[in-house]
Amino acid sequence: MSADEKMTLEERRKYLRMMSKRYRQASRAEQSQLLDEIEAVTGLHRKSLVRLLGSDLSRQPRRQQRGRTYGVDVHLALKVISESCDYICAERLQPNLVWLASHLDEHGELEVTAEVLAKLATVSVPTVRRILTRLRQDEPRLPRRGPELANRAARQIPVQMIAWDEAQPGHFEVDLVHHCGLSAGGLYIHTLQMVDVATGWSERVAILGRSWRAVEDGFRRILRRLPFPLLEVHSDNGSEFLNNHLYRFWQEAAGDPALSRGRPYHKNDQRFVEQKNSSLVRAYLGQQRLDSAAQTNALNLLYDQMWLYYHFFQPVMRLAEKTVVREADQPTRLKRRFDQAQTPFDRLLAARILAAPQEDALRALRNQTNPRQLRQAIHQAIPALFALPGAAEDCPENIFQTLNRPLWPGIQMAAAWLPEPASPDAHVNEYFKVQQKEKDSSVTLSFE
Repeated sequence: MSADEKMTLEERRKYLRMMSKRYRQASRAEQSQLLDEIEAVTGLHRKSLVRLLGSDLSRQPRRQQRGRTYGVDVHLALKVISESCDYICAERLQPNLVWLASHLDEHGELEVTAEVLAKLATVSVPTVRRILTRLRQDEPRLPRRGPELANRAARQIPVQMIAWDEAQPGHFEVDLVHHCGLSAGGLYIHTLQMVDVATGWSERVAILGRSWRAVEDGFRRILRRLPFPLLEVHSDNGSEFLNNHLYRFWQEAAGDPALSRGRPYHKNDQRFVEQKNSSLVRAYLGQQRLDSAAQTNALNLLYDQMWLYYHFFQPVMRLAEKTVVREADQPTRLKRRFDQAQTPFDRLLAARILAAPQEDALRALRNQTNPRQLRQAIHQAIPALFALPGAAEDCPENIFQTLNRPLWPGIQMAAAWLPEPASPDAHVNEYFKVQQKEKDSSVTLSFE
């Protein structure tokens, strides 16, 4: 508030409440000095200040209510203007009332007088809001993509979180990591990652784009090498996860696991997978752009090697207990205790959910794997991945070259429960044929 600006009524009352205690405890001479100060600050008469400081400073009701300033003619004008603008808020409507009233008058929708225009020019935003609240909207608003219409598939999936102390394996958090570099334009690679809350078992797969076909193929690749049942899939509110195609896929092809989603704009609802996005994806690939089919296939082979390394040779710690600590004269803090570090595979063995063939196959796979050589192979594969050419600007990438690819031979040969993959050529590249046929035209198609 500037020095020349007067106090509002509420500001004046608040200031008097603060000074009233000092006024009552002061001597007669000190009260006189305080009155001089308060009079200079508030601008009120001295006798009024004596009366107010001697009272409880509560507002008294009006003895005679103020008459209505804006009558039926202003209400009618506001109703027509608000309806014409599809019931926008008072803050957007009030600065434009005069010219909108004149404009509607020219088109025969409203009859306004000079008196009504003068009142519309002086009406405040709160008054407009109160009047519009009382007015009944006779006509429905124009349809718009609100939360209900934007993604109807999301309404079938409950909003909830997986408990941090979930003990049963099979409850997965899922998320996408974008490898778009500095520009999010065009088609580029995403990492689809799933993390089991109970064991720390993590699955990663590279997909080109985030269409339903690419995301579904990524989930199929994960399910082919997942050695234990999938009980729940918890995602964010992205349309790449919440759509009718994937909803049907989970029901028909994946054993119908429970589906749940986090609260919008609450990343901590997927806190386990968000942490792995940093340590198992960004730590290796950084922020560089990856956008070609060759890079997608090479990244999937890298993720297959990481599948062996992190499940068999990387112990993880799991939160075992959370305690609220309250101490005198100290802020409340949360004390966390973690259990003994174990690899995700050892946690699966402790849970006793693996069938005997699966357990034997995984044990044999770990026994025959050299972790030091595997780590060297992973770090050698990263420069080779970045050395592959990216997508050309004038030639769109063929997404079908990335679908239903075979797993890394070390996993496919050792894991007896895995089905043989279908040939990558089983997908007919309809897009590629159409693109060649329309090469000379201006038609632009998209994989999405």
